Amino acid sequence: MNRPSPSPSLPESTLVGTGVVGAEPAAPATHESDRRFRDLLCKVDLASVMLDREANITFCNDYLLRLTGWERAELIGRNYFELLLRLTPDATRPFIATLTADAPTTWQRDNVIFTRTGERRVMRWNNLMLRDAAGDVIGTASIGEDITERKQAEARIAYLNRIYVMLSRINALIVRARDREELFREACRIAVDKGGFALAMLRILDRGSMKLVPVALAGQDHDVVELVREVLAAGDVAVNAMIEQAMREKKAIVANDSQNDPRVQHREKHVQFGFRSMVILPLIVADEAVGVLALYDNEIESFHEEEMRHLLEVAGDIAFAINQIEKQDRLDYLAYYDSLTGLANRSLFLDRLAQYMRSSGDGGYQLAVLLIDVERFKSINDTLGRPAGDALLRQVAAWLTQFVDDVNLLSRIGADQFAVVLPDAMKVEAVARNVEQMIEAFLNHPFELNGAVFRVAAKVGVAMFPDDGVECDTLFKHAEAALKNAKQAGERYLFYTQRMTASVAGRLTLENQLRRALEREEFELHYQPKVNLASGQITGVEALIHWNDPSTGVVAPAHFIPVLEEIGLIYEVGSWALRKAMEDYLRWCRAGLAAVRIAVNVSPLQLRHRDFIPGIDRLIGAAPLAAAALEIEITEGTVMADAEYNTNMLRAIRALGVRVAIDDFGTGFSSLSYLAKLPLDTLKIHRTFVTDMDSGPSGLALVSTIINLAQALKLNVVADGVETEVQSHLLRLLGCNEMQGRQFSEPLPTALLEAQFLTPRPAAA
Repeated sequence: MNRPSPSPSLPESTLVGTGVVGAEPAAPATHESDRRFRDLLCKVDLASVMLDREANITFCNDYLLRLTGWERAELIGRNYFELLLRLTPDATRPFIATLTADAPTTWQRDNVIFTRTGERRVMRWNNLMLRDAAGDVIGTASIGEDITERKQAEARIAYLNRIYVMLSRINALIVRARDREELFREACRIAVDKGGFALAMLRILDRGSMKLVPVALAGQDHDVVELVREVLAAGDVAVNAMIEQAMREKKAIVANDSQNDPRVQHREKHVQFGFRSMVILPLIVADEAVGVLALYDNEIESFHEEEMRHLLEVAGDIAFAINQIEKQDRLDYLAYYDSLTGLANRSLFLDRLAQYMRSSGDGGYQLAVLLIDVERFKSINDTLGRPAGDALLRQVAAWLTQFVDDVNLLSRIGADQFAVVLPDAMKVEAVARNVEQMIEAFLNHPFELNGAVFRVAAKVGVAMFPDDGVECDTLFKHAEAALKNAKQAGERYLFYTQRMTASVAGRLTLENQLRRALEREEFELHYQPKVNLASGQITGVEALIHWNDPSTGVVAPAHFIPVLEEIGLIYEVGSWALRKAMEDYLRWCRAGLAAVRIAVNVSPLQLRHRDFIPGIDRLIGAAPLAAAALEIEITEGTVMADAEYNTNMLRAIRALGVRVAIDDFGTGFSSLSYLAKLPLDTLKIHRTFVTDMDSGPSGLALVSTIINLAQALKLNVVADGVETEVQSHLLRLLGCNEMQGRQFSEPLPTALLEAQFLTPRPAAA
């Protein structure tokens, strides 16, 4: 819970922190405890500092000295605010006054400190008020994380997002642009309006004079644009040398500090216009440079590898459009696409496949080619007529586009056959999983033809690069052979290599065992307690499905949950787990036990099931307290796989009164902008990060960052996989709310949990 600042009238830069982070009040300081506390702060791989009542520095660790460049003797005894924050004595007095007032025990704040050389570093501090045996304030202790690079990275992400938008808008422009003038003018405008560049300029090689002629110009500052026009009109070719190099070498030329780069001619013009970075991108058509796109930015160091990759794509797309418009023959472009579905045709697909194969070979990845045959197409076409057959093909193309989520990976290669390339396939099992999910979803999708609904099946043949061929034509032919074999054998899909198909067949045996396990009630729930780090009290449990296999004994969830997801049985087993958890909770309540909230993991397939939300509504509708007893855990990677859809699903869950937790946080590469929008109650730190707190210099800083992020979003934060007292102690110091792991308890069968942790509720007075 947040608490008001102890001194609202103070300047924002004066207070190190104002938000309570949930730690318990510190015990009265003693000489021994003070020594141990200082020893702990010395070992923390974060900045740490202690102040006395006058805000003078009494202790600092080596990390802070390395960060600021000061010597210890130069810091000890100096006023923290005057030296590191560069505040006047008058500005520090109000803070000192709060030390004698009713200040919070712990608080958190971001601020800027200055190093010895004057460099600014952004710090995120967790602060603790220190008291003596009588309870009087004697100073403060703080642990700080240097978040300067993170802040810079956030700015970089925002910049990259602008470039993504710019690329998308220019691609849309290329489709609709009718002439060169519109293409050039709008491309420069988009680069400025959407890409955020200070100036964009296009120059095209005039074949008659063999000179580069400015054809379009746009900028954020109208006055600067007019000055540049005057320079161009006067023939002052300030960047000709770099343009000529870009044209000659057919590669991008970058100046990330153009005002000081000796390659840039007339650098005084860059100072006058405020340009600090520039890039010259050649426009290549048929391996010949026909012009350049020049982009200018007001910040230094604006163009690096990731940005350049997308900007080169922009230049390539503009060059492609120039080529098409110059030929005045868009039919050449359409010749690569299927006129009925709009997908790439066989010729373009093979060209793209060859490119993907080169990239996969360079990166050491496998690649999969899927050929899909639409069953019953001839029957539908003959019975309902060709218009209905065409409508079915268009609907199949639209469904595949949505399922694959990248139209460039798709093609229509025959009357009733489609092709898909999976360019980053790491394992055969992952490919098989994708194929099974696709076939199942395809069969369940309704196709409307002539006012009636049809269900259509598909056969799939799969060939893997490089195992099944290193040449494009060979790989494609082997995929065709696999599809032919699948149709002849009556299989839903087959790999070209028999060994691969055999490994998938082994999964079918396990599928039958798991189906029987559900029918014979061989699944059971074990519960792992969650503990409040401050009080040590149990606050909840996580339900974990175990399989009590009669032939092998108890099987942990990691060994069979992925298989349940692969074979589509996870929804039935997941629904059973939710029902069983609620039954146990209500039984605890009836027995007078101190029932706690139960967290149940939910798979992405459950979340997408049409009956998932109604099923939860029915489940909790049976008892008034059931909603408050349930927490749904979903992994970060699952959410980000379809952020918009899953966000809506999580909102629906919370609308029922059920809490939502993000599990395995830090492993799903989530966007911070999406994370801030998600309807969450709890964030769980992945167990590997907790383990790394002890083993690496960056581990503790990473966990601190996650905790600070959760607190900033007002989320309860739980550390998973806590196994040592050192880990729990560090988590408590960093302000983590709860933990679960072997240090407190293994997952327990229901009876053991009840006996050890669910004490009877006290009788009502």
